[in-house]
Amino acid sequence: MDFLAPFIEVLTPDNMKFLLEGFWVTLKVAAISIVLSFIIGGLIGILRYAKIPVVSQLLAVVVETIRNLPLLLIIFFTYFALPEVGIDMEIITAAIVALTIFESAMLSEIIRSGLNSIHKGQIEAGRSSGLNYIQTLRYIVMPQALRRMVPPLVSQFISLLKDTSLAVVIALPDLLHNAQILYAQNGSNVIPIFIIVALMYFIVNYALSLIAKRLELKQA
Repeated sequence: MDFLAPFIEVLTPDNMKFLLEGFWVTLKVAAISIVLSFIIGGLIGILRYAKIPVVSQLLAVVVETIRNLPLLLIIFFTYFALPEVGIDMEIITAAIVALTIFESAMLSEIIRSGLNSIHKGQIEAGRSSGLNYIQTLRYIVMPQALRRMVPPLVSQFISLLKDTSLAVVIALPDLLHNAQILYAQNGSNVIPIFIIVALMYFIVNYALSLIAKRLELKQA
């Protein structure tokens, strides 16, 4: 009973409502960032795959620069530095922008690698059958590449969900931020609060990992 006492104290309706509100912010920020980064990353990946002169090289420099920067630095830059040049954003918007910038670079590499994994002979076969480059990419290359890309894409989405916790540094009212507020009110509840928080992250991330494993088995 002594072990359960802190959990009973933490698991009140008000506390759980507060944590769930933070978790909703976490999921919302992650979901919007996933959609935006997939669109932008997909466009960048395709443009780099197409090897368009100048554009491809310029995008390569941008992607490699972003990929080699800490996400925390990008979050700080988005929220604290951009206002200095007149670009002010709310906390949630700044978190989404920072995560989208970082994840777009990561996803673009996954997408480019997936496209490159398709044998060149299939492209040549598509072209010889009368399809133009865009049609070959759309009807032959992309469908096959997407099947190969799904597992690493899901893994990256899991990382993105976990990375939202870094936005606590700019006071994003997410799950971790609300957890900090609760244990600040009573330091003896630190362990049960963070166990509950860990379980919330685990449930969602484990569900996504199961999806990734199932997709991998289908492709095996």
